[in-house]
Amino acid sequence: MIVKYMLDDLAVLDRAFHALSDPSRRQMVERLSLGPASVSELAGPLTMSLAAVVQHVQVLEASGLIRSEKSGRVRTCQLQPVALHAVERWVVDRRAEWEARLDRLGDYLQHEDDHENHEEEKTP
Repeated sequence: MIVKYMLDDLAVLDRAFHALSDPSRRQMVERLSLGPASVSELAGPLTMSLAAVVQHVQVLEASGLIRSEKSGRVRTCQLQPVALHAVERWVVDRRAEWEARLDRLGDYLQHEDDHENHEEEKTP
């Protein structure tokens, strides 16, 4: 059960990182962090066709980062913060690992420096 959960979690991360790997999709996510927007509003600052924007929206939806809803002829997109939590958790965990490694390296270097200074004090 735990392995299945971990594999599911990795699949969520893979889809999210794939979606966020494109600068245009990251720009859309940034815009949606301000609130819901129509596909046309998302397309406004981008230099691509509306059809290309729709494809990017589909990738973002498949990743779970956004959801969209169609009302009449307007498709409105909304950010799904829960999907971003998995990405954030992954980044925070990696950061904590590296900070711990750097702390250990700092402690080791300080110990070596203290030991070297102590040896120099002993030498006449």
